[in-house]
Amino acid sequence: MVKPKYGYGWALKFVLAAVLIAVGIFMVVSEDIVYIITGFTIVIFSIFRVYPLLKSLNKEVLRTINLIEILIAIVLGAIMIYAGFTQKDSSGALISPWDGLYRWFLVFFLYTRGLVFFVSTTFFNEKTEVPKFIFHIVALTLGSILAVSSDFEAKTLGWIFFIISIGGAVYLSFDGYGGYRKYREYQKSINQPKEKPKDRNVEKDLPKHIEDEVEQPETYIS
Repeated sequence: MVKPKYGYGWALKFVLAAVLIAVGIFMVVSEDIVYIITGFTIVIFSIFRVYPLLKSLNKEVLRTINLIEILIAIVLGAIMIYAGFTQKDSSGALISPWDGLYRWFLVFFLYTRGLVFFVSTTFFNEKTEVPKFIFHIVALTLGSILAVSSDFEAKTLGWIFFIISIGGAVYLSFDGYGGYRKYREYQKSINQPKEKPKDRNVEKDLPKHIEDEVEQPETYIS
């Protein structure tokens, strides 16, 4: 199958970059959206991990442990989404006890993810990469900070999401720029006037019939 010389994915990336920035700004100024975005992030992150993760793990016990973790994460994310849409007052803040539960849901999610990772690598010899190792160290660190921060506010997490959204928007913008540049190069190539072929004097060589001359002997009259 011939790969097309151009695409329109760059347009979608530009739109998504703008949406990311808008959502990031909105999460800073409005706390209620933070709960909903957090829940959707956890649910999507968990659902799209199921098949590739379970398919690639070699030990049945690891598949079971990871599946249990994923199911718990989906339930926690769904509760966050539910609370974000329904359990809030007129100012957009979560109604007690949901405000406190939200913090502990995050702690449980981060700790569970880090715990499952280090159990897999330590006791079941699951190999990993340096960035993945650092990510789970950060997850455990954030979980510890949230566990002891009784004055935690959702706006703090909103700032973290804002920074992530800016980084994602920059990535999508540069990637979209590369796609748009290729698209414009293709447009330039199809709009350039085609050179007319030069006239060539074609000489047709007519076939020459060469008759074999038969030498006849000369007749002498004496």
